Amino acid sequence: MTIFEIETIHMEHIYPINNISKYNADNNHKTMHPLVTVVDFSKASMRDWGNVTSIKFQYGMYCVYLKDVKCGDLKYGRHLYDYQAGTLAFIAPGQVMEMQKPPAPYQPMGFGLVFHPDFLLGTTLGKRIDEYQFFDYETHEALHLSEDERSMILSSFQKIQFELNQPIDKHSKKLIAANIELFLDYCQRFYDRQFITRDNINKGLLAKFEQLLKDYFNSEQPHQIGIPAVSYFAQQLNLSANYFGDLIKKETGQSAKDYLQNKTIETAKKKMVETDKNINEISIELGFKYPQHFTRLFKQKVGITPNEYRNLN
Repeated sequence: MTIFEIETIHMEHIYPINNISKYNADNNHKTMHPLVTVVDFSKASMRDWGNVTSIKFQYGMYCVYLKDVKCGDLKYGRHLYDYQAGTLAFIAPGQVMEMQKPPAPYQPMGFGLVFHPDFLLGTTLGKRIDEYQFFDYETHEALHLSEDERSMILSSFQKIQFELNQPIDKHSKKLIAANIELFLDYCQRFYDRQFITRDNINKGLLAKFEQLLKDYFNSEQPHQIGIPAVSYFAQQLNLSANYFGDLIKKETGQSAKDYLQNKTIETAKKKMVETDKNINEISIELGFKYPQHFTRLFKQKVGITPNEYRNLN
């Protein structure tokens, strides 16, 4: 391997990304700040993997990549994702991604913003970082940029780089963090746009989700798994829980949890009106372990108890 210094553990090739100075050195960049960097990958050397067929990247830092060249398939969990020009991918500390060897050596192109979690300590961005749920999206849920959005992203990188080029003083951390926060806010806006422009795709996913939910209640899964869970349906749709939750929120105005609870209550109402089963039997059929939990949720959502609702209908 000529580019990355890799560890080999149990025949696996591992490349940890947890140090700004090392990451800069591997990409032919000077370290301007010990905890933040903006990387222009065109300055890096040719990627020649030698005899290595795949590498697992272990992330200990926040990374945002704007790739402009196909550089091999990136595998995250069960999914493969081909980088496209103008695609922005977000990776959070703790994630592991596996990249397959590209067919030939290549010159990397594009840009990256990388910052260490320690940089967030004591900043407003540190308090807000969990709001940017796209860091927990899977790679096939990456952000596809328009030309104008791409220009804005590059402008944001330039502003962050400008601050990194200044001598570190008492203003540095605040200004760098503020520019990263502004950049992430723009990304949040662009994701909102993507949810809207992919409306047909989203509607198809919602229709599939509705069918999955009906099938769930018509099967033995409530007995085996319990009441419907966001993580279960996200997995069935090959989506991350966060992306699935944001999709439901954008399309319905409800959180995924509320949406599932409301659908569960609708199913319960139908069973109470159309069958002679008692409330305990219905609650068990819906996946509730304890009938009192069902009664509590029903009253919270409807305003009256299940027995009162049945009597009224």
